[in-house]
Amino acid sequence: MWHPILRTLVKVAVASLVVGTILAHFGITAEQLMREFGLSADRLEDYARRGVAWALPNVLLGSLVIVPIWFLAYLFRPPGQSSSD
Repeated sequence: MWHPILRTLVKVAVASLVVGTILAHFGITAEQLMREFGLSADRLEDYARRGVAWALPNVLLGSLVIVPIWFLAYLFRPPGQSSSD
């Protein structure tokens, strides 16, 4: 019924909601957890920016090789065979 990736994202979202609700019931906040691990919102934002800055060029470079290979495999697959097999 649902695409497997979408189904997994829904499961992760529901599990996160349940765990977040339990932690909130015990008075544990995101700020407390970040402080306990020595993090701040600015530091997390910096880590995220640096991660994207590293990953994006590598993903684009890899796609220059992977996309043409996928396209050729798609073009030359036997007739009548669906891509979900």
